[in-house]
Amino acid sequence: MANRTATIETNKGTIKFELYEDLAPITTSNFIGLAESNFYDGLTFHRYVKDFVIQGGCPTGTGTGGSGKHIKLEVSPNLKHGEAGGVAMARSSAPDSASSQFYITLAPAAFLDMQYAVFGRVTEGLDVALSLREGDKMSSVTIS
Repeated sequence: MANRTATIETNKGTIKFELYEDLAPITTSNFIGLAESNFYDGLTFHRYVKDFVIQGGCPTGTGTGGSGKHIKLEVSPNLKHGEAGGVAMARSSAPDSASSQFYITLAPAAFLDMQYAVFGRVTEGLDVALSLREGDKMSSVTIS
């Protein structure tokens, strides 16, 4: 089975990323379920760090909220933050605390490897991801 694609429609344009369903099945299944239930629709990107990440998926917009469900940390040496466009789950300091928040790397961030679950890579719209700032919105997230 081929990996599916997630499409994020933002106020600045469209971002598409391949979901690594083959390498991160727990994490991608969680993200797909949230996207298909329209969880992300209308949420903002609540965190921007220049040359590092843009982060969204918090229902409160504060960086403290989640979906109410946590998933197991799923890391692999094959899943890396080696360049801009890596998509991974955010979490608190507890390893199995990822819920709904995710980030897109804006530059290489290899120091995050094996600590955060990478579950996709931007295939279209990296320029859009790089232009996002705190407060920008996701109008929809769909899976195809």
